[in-house]
Amino acid sequence: MVAYYCNFEVDYGSEEQASIVYKTLAIDKELQPDKVKREMTVSGGKLFVHFEAVEARFLRASFSAFVDLMVLVTKLVEEYGVADS
Repeated sequence: MVAYYCNFEVDYGSEEQASIVYKTLAIDKELQPDKVKREMTVSGGKLFVHFEAVEARFLRASFSAFVDLMVLVTKLVEEYGVADS
C-alpha cells in the first residue's frame, strides 16, 4: 500500500544535461525498495522524478538523500560542462 508520494521536476535546459544527471543518479538504487519506489524520466531537457513510500519517514529520507546527490551532480555538470563529441 502506497500512502505517500512526491513528484518534482528540474529543468536543465538541455536534453543532454538532463540525461547526464539521469544516468548518474539511476545507478543509485533505493536501499529499501519494498518501502520506497523511485521513477525517473527525462523529457524536453527536464528530469522528472516520482517517489512513492509506505511511510512519510521513508519518503523524507529517500527524497532528502536523492536531492543531495542531485545537487552535487548538477553542480559538477554546471562546472565542467558537457564534453564535445
